[in-house]
Amino acid sequence: MSSWFEERAQQRREDRAFDAKLRRDERRADREEQREIAAQQRRDRVQRRQARAARREKVLTPGNVYRRGTLALVTASALASLPAQIAHFVSISLMLLPLPFALEGAAWVMAAGVAYADDKGLPAWVRWLLRGLCLSAAGYAAAINYGYGMGTAPAVGYGLAAVTLLGPLFFEVRQWVTTLTFDTAERRRRAVAKARARHERQRYRDHRDVVKLARRLVSASPYGTLDFEKAFAAAWEIFYGTDTPCMTPALHAQQVASRRSLTEAMDEANGSPISVRGRLLTRLLPAPSALLSTPGSSQVESQMPPAGERPSKDRQKPAKKTGEDGRRNNGGTPPRRRPGTVTYHPLASVAAADTARKHTVVNGHTH
Repeated sequence: MSSWFEERAQQRREDRAFDAKLRRDERRADREEQREIAAQQRRDRVQRRQARAARREKVLTPGNVYRRGTLALVTASALASLPAQIAHFVSISLMLLPLPFALEGAAWVMAAGVAYADDKGLPAWVRWLLRGLCLSAAGYAAAINYGYGMGTAPAVGYGLAAVTLLGPLFFEVRQWVTTLTFDTAERRRRAVAKARARHERQRYRDHRDVVKLARRLVSASPYGTLDFEKAFAAAWEIFYGTDTPCMTPALHAQQVASRRSLTEAMDEANGSPISVRGRLLTRLLPAPSALLSTPGSSQVESQMPPAGERPSKDRQKPAKKTGEDGRRNNGGTPPRRRPGTVTYHPLASVAAADTARKHTVVNGHTH
């Protein structure tokens, strides 16, 4: 019996220890979860703070402040100029009530038209026409406000007239600054587009038939399969027989004639009617000295004294033996090259050695 009670007591102690460990683990898990939630909340607050700072930095840039400030000023100008115009026209007739809104709307619509023309790159005369219409409507509204304000006090008249004109003026200045600070890449793209359009017009004026045929080739092909430039090159080859879009048969003939004239002029300047290829061959492989020397002269002079300097003797001297090359035998004395004679090119030496070898082989009957 004692052993059973001891086992039960041991089991209860183990159960209590297990329950205590389980509660500790649960509390630890709860604390970790709470710490994770708190850290996530801190991260969310930091992210919201950073997002607000980024939005504030984006909104408070000089460009945004200028643009939004200008819009606020023009809105205030329109609201300040409308009451005097309404009072003026309503005092005349109630049916004229829409007229002040039409005047202000016309001024602001024309001002927006100037901005639209700048954005689309329309011609300058369109922008100046819209500016003129804007200033006309704003000027008429300023005159009405000036007359109405002068009935109260001169300062009121001047102030109403100024505030009526300053709104469109501020908007125009804003648009002018925006145009000046336009993106450089966009301006470059527009310049390229204008240059391309100008080139297309000039090509059509100079090569009307080729352009028309190229357009027909494009229209005959499936949509998007034939580029106009490829079609133009094909049409040029059809018309002129060459695949170079800048050349014609007449230009090719003129090119050949010009090259011939240049060759003749160069030959005349060099003093001999030889071609460029001939001059290169002459420079690389010069002619033998026997062809370059005058008759009766030799590139190699004899070592014997001249006839006038030799002593006269009565007896007849035997004739000198001559070699295979026609020169006299100098008694074993090597010949000397005269100064001023043509210097052989190294390639000529190689060619001479090869010729001598072949000549020896042929005469010696060695194959």
